[in-house]
Amino acid sequence: MKSDSKRWHYSFLYLLTLFLMLPAAAQAQKQKVLLMEIKSEIDPRTNRYTELALNHATEIKADHVLLVLDTFGGALNDADEIRKRILEYPKPVYVFINKNAASAGALISLACDSIYMAPGANIGAATVVGANGEAAPGKYQSYMRSIMRSTAEAQGRNPHLAEAMVEASVDSTLSADQVLTLTTSEALKYGFCDGIATTVDDVLKQVNLQDAEIVRYELSTTNKIISFFLNPFVSGILLLLIMGGLYFELQTPGVGFPLAAAIVAGVLYLTPYYLNGLAENWEILLFIVGLILIGIEVLVIPGFGITGISGIILVFVSLVLVMINNQNFDFTFVPSSAIMQSMVSVLLGMIGAVILVALTWKRFAASRTMQRMVLNNTFESSEGYQSSADSSHLVGRTGIAHTRMAPTGKVMIEDTLYDAQAREGFIEKGETVEVLNHSTFSLIVKKA
Repeated sequence: MKSDSKRWHYSFLYLLTLFLMLPAAAQAQKQKVLLMEIKSEIDPRTNRYTELALNHATEIKADHVLLVLDTFGGALNDADEIRKRILEYPKPVYVFINKNAASAGALISLACDSIYMAPGANIGAATVVGANGEAAPGKYQSYMRSIMRSTAEAQGRNPHLAEAMVEASVDSTLSADQVLTLTTSEALKYGFCDGIATTVDDVLKQVNLQDAEIVRYELSTTNKIISFFLNPFVSGILLLLIMGGLYFELQTPGVGFPLAAAIVAGVLYLTPYYLNGLAENWEILLFIVGLILIGIEVLVIPGFGITGISGIILVFVSLVLVMINNQNFDFTFVPSSAIMQSMVSVLLGMIGAVILVALTWKRFAASRTMQRMVLNNTFESSEGYQSSADSSHLVGRTGIAHTRMAPTGKVMIEDTLYDAQAREGFIEKGETVEVLNHSTFSLIVKKA
């Protein structure tokens, strides 16, 4: 009797322990799904977004990744990088095509482990097109056929149908001499789709993840700020600050504030494009070399010639190239509208800087901030101050600019060198100057 009581006691403790452990076990077995979305053109921004999202999935130890896709395509090089990233990812990646997976979107979809499509969705039309919207040369089509075929094979899909999405000549049975595009029902029939779903929840149910923990990936504050600075309007403002700051600094060398503003604007302009894969190292180097050439022209070499012009051209070209997704001067896949938009943005930035300087120069020079930075006290002879070298007798005389004045330099008057400052603008070496006034340390001159 006592033995039975003891057995019953142990059984009760065992059941109680099992009951208490069930929630913990269920919690431990609960799957985690990272949800990311691509609902725009495939470009360096979406490329970087997928990289950040998959890195985040690894950090949170997600068991599955679900990509919600709705795109008409985009840059082939970015799509290829996304494709490789998905194929190499160690966890299952599913895609839910919520209406469109065209061109680059079709390639990305084929890389996923399972494809689910919404009613009325489409996948295909993966012909490579150039900037003019027409089919790119044969070598690009050949490469696209190859990666479409290999991607389909890697995921157990029909490689011949994948090829037919690039060129009609590969398979005309379904496409009727047209580039292949499959509807949802056709994709399901030919094994390009694993199921039809109307919502993300439907997809999760079909892969038995309806009870999984969903983690929606969103860009961090830092990355949102980076996206903000990629806005063409904001880029235009930064261009104004770069050009205007450089001009102000050259007009008032040594002040420092305009140069600092130009440098900060330059960093804010270049960094987002660099992080998003648009600005290459050589393009940034081109920009820096251009600035150095302009500085040498203004501060070292008299006159304004090939060095300064080369610097301006390099700065302009680098700023234009930074904004577009070219591949080492290959503009085959860069839309002409993107090139034009970039050129107009940079031109407007330069023109706007000139207008800004013209409108604000006098106010800037007379501002309290500027007055604190420069010495404006005058020591008049009428107040008892005397100079060790009185130059009042030179007022009204003419001489020759011995150096380039930008705006300070030296002038030669009757075989004697004097420090001088141009009242306005630059004066080139060898030009005739007239003395308008004098200060304790230099003459004030203008072109004669």
